[in-house]
Amino acid sequence: MEQLNIYHNSYLIVTAFLLLGILLPVVALTLGRLLRPAKPTEQKQTTYESGIEPFHESWVQFNVRYYVFALLFVIFDVETIFLYPWAVAYDRLGLFALIEVLIFVVLLLIGLAYAWKKKVLKWT
Repeated sequence: MEQLNIYHNSYLIVTAFLLLGILLPVVALTLGRLLRPAKPTEQKQTTYESGIEPFHESWVQFNVRYYVFALLFVIFDVETIFLYPWAVAYDRLGLFALIEVLIFVVLLLIGLAYAWKKKVLKWT
């Protein structure tokens, strides 16, 4: 019976965090909309280009490679974030954690090799 209470408490905590995660941004955006001054002018509606009046069409197409490099950077940045706690707690985790992190790194290397094979990393 006590095991059942532990599960209910865990679900209660997750539900509370989920509700807070939804409620806080909604409240912040609503309060911002209510409190900010609303005085639209033609000058405020123009595009801002480093203090210069816009002189070209604002629609510019970028090469998709920029996005791919950005995504790869984010993937490997997140990898670093996941490896840091493991490195800090390595003494307490033991051999199982070492095998676990090696599998994680091998999967990332497989993804990198796949991207390399598909010539995604070729800049020119």
